[in-house]
Amino acid sequence: MFEVKNIEDTNLADNPVIAQMSKYNHEQILFCNDNATGLKAIIAVHNTVLGPALGGTRMWPYASETEALNDVLRLSRGMTYKNSISGLNLGGGKAVIIGDSRSMKSEALFRRFGKFVNSLAGKYITAEDVGISPIDMTYVNMETNHVVGLPGRSGDPSPVTAHGTYMGMKACAKQQFGSDSLSGKKIAVQGVGHVGEYLVAALAKENAEIFITDIHEPTLARVAKQYGAKVVGLNEIYDIDMDIYAPCALGATVNDDTLSRLKCSIIAGAANNQLQNEDVHGRIVMEKGIIYAPDYALNAGGVINCYSEVKGLSPEWAMGQAEAIYTTIQNIVQRSAAEKIPTYQIANKMAEERIESIGKVKLPL
Repeated sequence: MFEVKNIEDTNLADNPVIAQMSKYNHEQILFCNDNATGLKAIIAVHNTVLGPALGGTRMWPYASETEALNDVLRLSRGMTYKNSISGLNLGGGKAVIIGDSRSMKSEALFRRFGKFVNSLAGKYITAEDVGISPIDMTYVNMETNHVVGLPGRSGDPSPVTAHGTYMGMKACAKQQFGSDSLSGKKIAVQGVGHVGEYLVAALAKENAEIFITDIHEPTLARVAKQYGAKVVGLNEIYDIDMDIYAPCALGATVNDDTLSRLKCSIIAGAANNQLQNEDVHGRIVMEKGIIYAPDYALNAGGVINCYSEVKGLSPEWAMGQAEAIYTTIQNIVQRSAAEKIPTYQIANKMAEERIESIGKVKLPL
């Protein structure tokens, strides 16, 4: 990243890490290194106005420390917006562990990471993310109580995430088609892992015409048979005649190439960072007359589930909050239509408005 040879000659304003923090107004970054366990990690706390920063830890073989830093800054900022627009009293944070999750995991590594999490004294609450399993989090929990999503507590967040995605999809349908019924609608679900399969199940109950694709062929075949969905190719999914495109796997699938091919009226899925470039593709989507449900507002069921664990709330409460994603998405798409501003910008404004409002409440008298 950068090398400081003489601290007296160093201008922190020119420090590339500080500059990146300033760009998106991050509060704190903790760089973690432990030679004994091989741990190399970064914890980013973006904003704690609404409460402690909650966001998962992912383990990924980043090509460089710069790539890892960019990812954790982007993801932690996204968690601030997600938690805010979901009405949760949580700020945004994220952590990344640099390494191969298939070969570098150990109890010692995760326990050492837990000590770093604990050093933030509750300012950051972690959970599992890409490359991390529940058992990994139990090791982290041995060194800190600032962990959620543990086995036997709030449980699998996938049903809650899928339900929120489904409700938000229905809100988009209400705006676009005049009815929130999905019966007979052609819906393409890209990715039928945990969340994707629960979404397919909900769509099947409503008699939607479902198309599915996934890199894991045995899962694809099982889901297709169980729910009466039609299997299409990984690349073919962008070209089929459909009403709703539901990306539930990779990010950045709404891009220059796919937008020239997609034949849909709504984009509403559970994947993160669906727009390859928000400023460019968010506006193109609007100009094409497609309603895009901002992903962090739509897929907030997972963090809602974690919040229920933090506060000791019931699974029924979490599912009820996921149900309310219908209203959140409805407000976003209606404001977007009225103000002629892309939906992602409206969602950002709504999240920022809540942070600003609550920030005033917390000011000292």
